[in-house]
Amino acid sequence: MPGIDESLRHAMSIPGVLGAGLVDYASGLAVGSAGDWPCGEEPAAAGATEVARAALENATFAVSAVGDVVEDIVVASAARYHVLRFLNAKLDSRLFLYLWLDREHANLAIARHRLAGLAADLVLG
Repeated sequence: MPGIDESLRHAMSIPGVLGAGLVDYASGLAVGSAGDWPCGEEPAAAGATEVARAALENATFAVSAVGDVVEDIVVASAARYHVLRFLNAKLDSRLFLYLWLDREHANLAIARHRLAGLAADLVLG
C-alpha cells in the first residue's frame, strides 16, 4: 500500500494532470505535493480548503438526510478541472487529495476513478 509520496507520483500519471496534493482541511496546509500547483502550494491548498469547507457545510443537511457522505468535489473552469477527493469519509478524515487537470487533455471520469483508487489505497503514517 503506497504512502503519500508514492500516491502523489501515481496521481501524476493520470492523463491531463498538472499537479496533485494531499491537503489537511483543518489547517488548510499541504501535507504533500507533486507537479505544478496553481498559484503556489500554500495559496492553492488554502483555496481548495475553502472550497471543501463550503461544500461540506452546504452538503451536510442533504447527505445526512439520506445517510450518505460526500466523497469528492469537482470544480470546472474554462481551462481546468479541480477535483477534491476526501480520504476515509466515513471515518471523518480531515484530509483530501487535490488534483488539477488540463481540461483539454483530461478525462474527468477516468481522473475521478483513478483518484478514488488512490484515496482508498493511501497509507498514512
